[in-house]
Amino acid sequence: MNFVPARLDQIAAPQRARGRLDLAFTHDGTTRLKRFYQEGCLKARLPRGPGVEAVALNISGGIAGGDALETVLELGAGAAVTFTTQAAERVYRALEAPSRIRTRLTVAAGAVLHYLPQETILFDGFGLDRALDIELTSGAAFLGIESLVFGRLTMGEVLREGYLRDRISLRRDGMLLWQDSTRLEGDIAAQLDRPGIAAGARAMASIFAVGACGLDALREALADAHAGASVIGDVLLARILAPDAAALRRVIVKALGVLRPGPLPRVWQG
Repeated sequence: MNFVPARLDQIAAPQRARGRLDLAFTHDGTTRLKRFYQEGCLKARLPRGPGVEAVALNISGGIAGGDALETVLELGAGAAVTFTTQAAERVYRALEAPSRIRTRLTVAAGAVLHYLPQETILFDGFGLDRALDIELTSGAAFLGIESLVFGRLTMGEVLREGYLRDRISLRRDGMLLWQDSTRLEGDIAAQLDRPGIAAGARAMASIFAVGACGLDALREALADAHAGASVIGDVLLARILAPDAAALRRVIVKALGVLRPGPLPRVWQG
């Protein structure tokens, strides 16, 4: 996919959204907020409830080419937090450069982090360079999900052009446990139609966990879906393909019901 820089002698360079969110939690008998920093278009809310929940929101209304967002989340020893997003994120057409999203999660010994952002919806002509880095200390527990929806399917949108670089790295005590990279460029729809890539699916998700059990129960929950689950070293991993966002969410909800106690975050229940 070719990105063409704007020439200031012809048109004004478009505005770019910038955002940074930096949260830290500690534990002294109960999980408490230690650090709260928000800048630009990234904000966070901490709704009251039976557990500690952090909800991120992007007030720019979506992500366009050239936008840059960074999230840092740190859990001290013994802290327990669920992190999610207020709504599905939308990645719009990129003209000059891909958008850039970086997320860094740090979980100390005895801490539990459930990282449950809602899906990312990619529009035709999108450009996205995204990286998620997770650093665990021995004794930490983690459950995460990343999901992608290729196009506004209810509107019949077909992704004929796009650029995706998506990387997830999971480490414990500095040692790499699992890394996953996705690279798609050009006619996205044609590539997703290939049997070895998505077999025509237009929505997909990865669920990954450390310190979780229940592989057999997870496989049973995924039995009627186009999905699979396995254990790689100490990482429990599930892959899900679905025809659209609604079907994907139904499967994700069943899978998360096996892997975590209690209801999903309230923003997932709308």
